[in-house]
Amino acid sequence: MQDIRAQKRRQASSNSEPCAEFKVKYVGSIERVKPEDSKTLQGSLDLINYIDVAQQDGKLPFVPSDEDFIMVVSKYGIKVTTLDQYDVLHRHPLYLIVSMVCYDDGLVAGKSLLALKTKVASEDQCSLWVYQCANLEHAQSICKVLSTAFDSVLTEKTRVPPE
Repeated sequence: MQDIRAQKRRQASSNSEPCAEFKVKYVGSIERVKPEDSKTLQGSLDLINYIDVAQQDGKLPFVPSDEDFIMVVSKYGIKVTTLDQYDVLHRHPLYLIVSMVCYDDGLVAGKSLLALKTKVASEDQCSLWVYQCANLEHAQSICKVLSTAFDSVLTEKTRVPPE
């Protein structure tokens, strides 16, 4: 469920930067996907199928641990921390995020998965990061805020400075 802090943080943001916090569970990651596999992961369905096969092959768990994490989404990317926000589990800079997809995996009633594909431009390999959300609306909210962050940065980069 989206944390109430997300709304407060957006309202408190003085310069309208998209920023929100969400409670998620960490399912797992597949880092350094082989280049030949990485090239086939172009669309949402490709990512979903790859994750499904990885779960069946035991490379990713079907069910995350019970620990909740806070996912902070901003124009700088995504940061996943412990609930007290003291320890950082992951950082995904915006410029490394290639795609995201949220979907109902059909395994845990009402729960949905959010998958991120990250890639360093100089490498042929990508990595997949999978988080579980309370429901599909929750996952879609994260995608929407991240999409707004992308738009914000792109608009900022294309703005012509006043003379």
